Amino acid sequence: MLTLIIGAVVVIFLTIGIVKVIDKYLPTKLKPVVMIVLWVLIGFLGYATFMSVYGEIKFNKLKEERYKIVIESLKDIRDAELAHRTVTGKFQGNWDNLVKFIDTAQFTITQRRDSTILDKELTRRYGGVETFKDIVVIDTLDFVSVKDSLFGADDRYKTMMNIPVGKAGAKFELQAGILEQNGFQIPVFEVKALKSIILDGEDKDLIIKENLVQSVEAVNGDAIKVGSMQEVNTTGNWPKNYSIEQ
Repeated sequence: MLTLIIGAVVVIFLTIGIVKVIDKYLPTKLKPVVMIVLWVLIGFLGYATFMSVYGEIKFNKLKEERYKIVIESLKDIRDAELAHRTVTGKFQGNWDNLVKFIDTAQFTITQRRDSTILDKELTRRYGGVETFKDIVVIDTLDFVSVKDSLFGADDRYKTMMNIPVGKAGAKFELQAGILEQNGFQIPVFEVKALKSIILDGEDKDLIIKENLVQSVEAVNGDAIKVGSMQEVNTTGNWPKNYSIEQ
């Protein structure tokens, strides 16, 4: 893009120089025709240069708008997955099962409290002298619907698998499984949408350039995603300027 702009600017200035030379040395009869052609060429090159810059500005604005919409959907999916892990101990890799879980599952509301009970073993060991020990008691207070807790009356979770912008009918890629780390088996998940799908219909060269971006203020790589199948991570790969809550 930068090379194109520099080239166009050079050609414009070169053409203007040619116009001045022609105006000075070309026969009077030929001047009008040649001058018109050259000025049309200058106008075209100027327009092409402007549109190349303006086109990238428009692309970046649209990109940011679409990314923010996708990120909001990824937050909903992450909340649903974290709720699934809280209730079942693992993440869910199937969209239908995840939606069914939200529709039917409940959080258990508990309360921890300290208590003291008779330690029968120590009492026996001390010849009947009552000895007590401290324990933690967990009381079940209530059950709360996962759906109500996460989405209230909104049923957007039923379509959260659909990428909301870009290529029509495209869905987020969802994976879930177990990662073995230091002898422990830890549940993990990953949800992602390729940038080429999110930006479908836009300039292919700009999409390729976006896939290669590496910056602390950009979404790096070829996809927007949350979670990871390679490490224990439930955050998204977007920077703060795309979302207040990471």
